[in-house]
Amino acid sequence: MPMLATDTSPEAAAIAAPLRIAFIGCGRLARTLARAWQRAGQPVACVASRTPAHAQALADALPGCVALSAAEAVARADLVLLTVPDDAIATTAAALPWRAGQAVVHCSGATEVSVLQPAADAGALIGGFHPLQIFSDPEQALALLPGCSVAIEAPPALDAQLRALAALLQMRPIALPPGARALYHGGASYAASFLLSMLDEAVQAWASFGVSEADALQALLPLAEGTLKSARAKGLAGALAGPVSRGDAGVVARHLAAFGALGAEQRAFYAQMTERQLRLAEASGRLSAAQRAALERVLG
Repeated sequence: MPMLATDTSPEAAAIAAPLRIAFIGCGRLARTLARAWQRAGQPVACVASRTPAHAQALADALPGCVALSAAEAVARADLVLLTVPDDAIATTAAALPWRAGQAVVHCSGATEVSVLQPAADAGALIGGFHPLQIFSDPEQALALLPGCSVAIEAPPALDAQLRALAALLQMRPIALPPGARALYHGGASYAASFLLSMLDEAVQAWASFGVSEADALQALLPLAEGTLKSARAKGLAGALAGPVSRGDAGVVARHLAAFGALGAEQRAFYAQMTERQLRLAEASGRLSAAQRAALERVLG
């Protein structure tokens, strides 16, 4: 199977020949990865989409790339990336004419690699390549790829190839074992879209005393950004701040009463988040046994 020829990292030491890459599915993820590899010196040979205009638009943005049918793209490529929606991966994999000697990879975080079994049955290597980044804005995602992580699941030969492709984009590989994708992807939600739910809780609490969403976000987003910077520098336990980190059960009791006035659901959610913080506070070594006991009594 041809490999990358442009990378000199250790991961790519055994790579000797140009690699013909195809994307099937031309959404935001494909548009980001294809352009990133093109800029890094790894051309994309061809693209395909159920909407031909989308494939042509992406091909036009990539010198030397052509828009083809999915079957034609498979016939031409050494490595095929399926960047279709999760629900379409299995049917797409079952419908295409794979061959021995090529590799087929999907870019889903939640779908198991085993859905690509029809390609494996035809002799292809199969794997997963999931960049851990937000792709709602491809331009922003393109700028954020360097330094972000990518979950890779593949047999050794394909693993080396995918790590080399990740290295071209300065991405950090995470080895993902079979069967872990739902927990991996679900866990990542806490650091991604669930942050929006947390901010929404704060916005709704502030709205109860007359602060608009725009004003609340203007105040809260810098606080969130500071917390993330501190976590990067000090780790989760080291970055913990607020009443739990100080063992201040009285403040937590007042918080619970205030959220209880908004509703039982709001109080319960605050209590659950505070209980999670007890573990971090204990890991940081800041809480005495008496302080922890007082916080647990307040939380019930």
